[in-house]
Amino acid sequence: MTRKIIIDTDPGQDDAVAILLALASPEVQVLGITAVAGNVPLELTAKNARIVCELAGRPDVKVFAGCDRPLRHALVTAEHVHGKTGLDGPVMPDPMMPLQDGHGVDFIIETLRAEPADTVTLCPLGPLTNIATAFERAPDIVEKVQEIVLMGGAYFQVGNITPAAEFNIYVDPEAADIVFKSGRPITVMSLDVTHKALTTAPRVQAFRDLGTKAGTMVAEWTDFFERFDKEKYGSAGAPLHDPCVIAYLIAPDLFKGRYVNVEIETLSDLTRGMTVADWWGVTNRPRNAMFMGDLDAEGFFELLVQRIGRL
Repeated sequence: MTRKIIIDTDPGQDDAVAILLALASPEVQVLGITAVAGNVPLELTAKNARIVCELAGRPDVKVFAGCDRPLRHALVTAEHVHGKTGLDGPVMPDPMMPLQDGHGVDFIIETLRAEPADTVTLCPLGPLTNIATAFERAPDIVEKVQEIVLMGGAYFQVGNITPAAEFNIYVDPEAADIVFKSGRPITVMSLDVTHKALTTAPRVQAFRDLGTKAGTMVAEWTDFFERFDKEKYGSAGAPLHDPCVIAYLIAPDLFKGRYVNVEIETLSDLTRGMTVADWWGVTNRPRNAMFMGDLDAEGFFELLVQRIGRL
């Protein structure tokens, strides 16, 4: 059974790998890609999404530009991780494929309205601004969503942009709050799980050994952005955060988590953007999210290499 998905993204090297994985996998049908401001500003994320589609040999994929700023706050970006283009590392040609006319939020609304209920999975890989805006503007679409599988948040790993908050949620906590209160099934690829999806020298070499343009690009992107994480965490490599979202749709058995209540802190100066996961069930707040905490890293990288090898 093919899952219809919309990828909402702010590429980012790890976003790029996630998009390649989706476009190489028959289990998912990408209805379109919506870009959001996050790792870098919107103009670059919309450009980077098209670069990645062309790298996958899929210039037919519809790419839309969405929101260029969070709902209530100034945009915070992450060039310190991803470089000034968001896809620093190898030199990439500008995309030839056009950006679609129309706004990404309108595309999300129109697509969900046109599809039967419970048939479209939203895959946010960046801040949740586009998804929240669509839900606010068109409440009738919420029930059309089969599942929201997102990369964001942390509990045991706490924060990577502040001591308490993960970047995607921190950038637009008000949007995250709307999404987590939407009542739809949510699966969270938190830092607790993505920090176990670490690139190592042999894993990066496996991409390079594919001998394909896509394989080489993945290896070079990883070489670039793992420098930051090695220095910060003292780890053997960098976490491939966003591909966890797509890998879960293809091979859910690679992941383990808990169905818990997750609330988003929006008010505190100290912990704004924190994902407060009731891991131990100490409140009576209703459970609203499958919060992933572990994965089979070997199986994950085998899947990535095998699929990206098809491109």
